[in-house]
Amino acid sequence: MNTNYAGFWKRFCAAFIDGIITQIVTMIIAFIFGFMIGMSGGGEEEGAIVGGIIGFGLPWIYYAAMESSGKQATLGKMALGIKVTSIEGEKISFGKASGRYFGKIISALILLIGFVMIAFTEKKQGLHDIMAGCLVLNKE
Repeated sequence: MNTNYAGFWKRFCAAFIDGIITQIVTMIIAFIFGFMIGMSGGGEEEGAIVGGIIGFGLPWIYYAAMESSGKQATLGKMALGIKVTSIEGEKISFGKASGRYFGKIISALILLIGFVMIAFTEKKQGLHDIMAGCLVLNKE
């Protein structure tokens, strides 16, 4: 199995790229839905609810679907030549990718320590990786 673990800065750059992508796409889709709600006579409250659902759901679906796909990577990870695997080096399921995504919330809530762990753990795992049983590897 490839044990060429992707390091902190490479993963940080991939996350930065993915953050830009998800923000732009989320803003466009939220604008379109907000416009449609406004045109149909809906109020600000309905628009806020739909915007919240889009803002929560779209990034989750993006990360979980991409990381559980055959590419095993988001667009940012593909750009930097890294992929997400199980501990055994296998492709992960959508459920495991979802657990990893929601684990990032915990990694962030504890003063980002869950992300900083990547720089100091033997297998370059963040708390969310450990919780989901995942590795992030450089592609061969």
